[in-house]
Amino acid sequence: MYVCLCRAVTDHEIRDAVEEGAVHVGQLAERWGLGTGCGCCRETAQQVIDQHLAETLGIAAA
Repeated sequence: MYVCLCRAVTDHEIRDAVEEGAVHVGQLAERWGLGTGCGCCRETAQQVIDQHLAETLGIAAA
């Protein structure tokens, strides 16, 4: 699904960025400009980041 409509950034791309080390929206803004248009996506993008980090840490801890 598209998280940032202004810059056409998907949740899949955000998860890939987390795999590459992203942990906050500012890093996505630098990479794609996410959140620099209308800004409505910033909260959702951070939720995607946090969820993927939690899933990754959960798998690593198992």
